[in-house]
Amino acid sequence: MSQNNPRLGIFLMILTTFVFAMQDGISRHLAENYNVLMVVMIRYWFFVVFVLAYASMQKGGIRRVARSGMPILQFLRGVLLAAEICVTVLAYVYLGLIETHAIFAIFPLIVVALAGPMLGESVGWRRWAAVGVGCIGMLIILKPDNASFSAGSLIALSGAFMFAVYQLLTRYVARVDHAMTSFFWTGVGGSVVMTLIGPFYWEPIAPADQLWMALLCVTGATGHFLLIKTLEVAEAAVVQPFTYFQIVFVSAIGLTVFGEKVGLNVVVGALIIIAAGLFVTWRERVRAAQRRSSRV
Repeated sequence: MSQNNPRLGIFLMILTTFVFAMQDGISRHLAENYNVLMVVMIRYWFFVVFVLAYASMQKGGIRRVARSGMPILQFLRGVLLAAEICVTVLAYVYLGLIETHAIFAIFPLIVVALAGPMLGESVGWRRWAAVGVGCIGMLIILKPDNASFSAGSLIALSGAFMFAVYQLLTRYVARVDHAMTSFFWTGVGGSVVMTLIGPFYWEPIAPADQLWMALLCVTGATGHFLLIKTLEVAEAAVVQPFTYFQIVFVSAIGLTVFGEKVGLNVVVGALIIIAAGLFVTWRERVRAAQRRSSRV
């Protein structure tokens, strides 16, 4: 499909964020009762089956999709994402869904801050100013001089940092590999490392939770499928701002299902971070448009 339907792309992105929010809620429920490593391992088993099935339907099949100019780095990307998921799910248990996602929203700004040293990209003063504003929002959420500051906050922040590095590595390998190749190695790398570690933490799963585990696997695969379709019908720059809908859906789940309470500092800090992230997205669209016009 060509990238010519922004409205459909926006709708699919919002639907994607809803599915991923459901996945996060199920992850929190299971991680409160079972070891995080086991939960993520089972999730990856289903995910890698989906990845292999989807890759087999592409032109040239799995062999062509798996061919990479940077196989080691691609594998490490997959491992890093699996580790980030484990860390973030652990943060759900210690900190809750809402506050974890409020902190996690800082990752696009971390990407901007690290784009220079890691990718050699030029970052203008406007985007650096947005990073600074986002840091202020983060400090409002964390309140490091307050007794409420906890290890859970550091876990969530670590997850955001890891995901930012994963995003940067994805942009780096995109210089030589197709997006489908990166998607393939994301599933394979993560499933391999989780299969090596997860069985040591195996626990019997109660019958009622077996259904939740199945739903976790289904939402994970469905979310990634919807994301692929979203990017097939609309440009990433168009749908990127709507990824913040996940915070809205997650907040609804956290408040109604888990009875989470949200402090004013978390709301204010999250709004500041989201505003800074949206500004960065807008500036990147402006810069991309300027580069295209300069080639004409």
